[in-house]
Amino acid sequence: MKTLTLHISERVLDELKYLVQLHQQHGVINTIENVDELINTVLHSIADGSRRPGAWERQILDMLGLVADCDEHHIYRAHYGTPNT
Repeated sequence: MKTLTLHISERVLDELKYLVQLHQQHGVINTIENVDELINTVLHSIADGSRRPGAWERQILDMLGLVADCDEHHIYRAHYGTPNT
């Protein structure tokens, strides 16, 4: 796994910590232990939505306006990253 440094506001970090706290106190289907794990889960879903147009994760990208306006971004890819041509 690679390391990536993110700069987020304290308010956002506080909310993410609270979300993790709620998960730990009350349980959820997808158990999250810390903020790093929460962010990794969300980013994984975004990546899956990018490469799999028919997946439920694609709705996340649609709602955030992150689907590129080109045919290429509407083609299923089995692997992550730039497709080999």
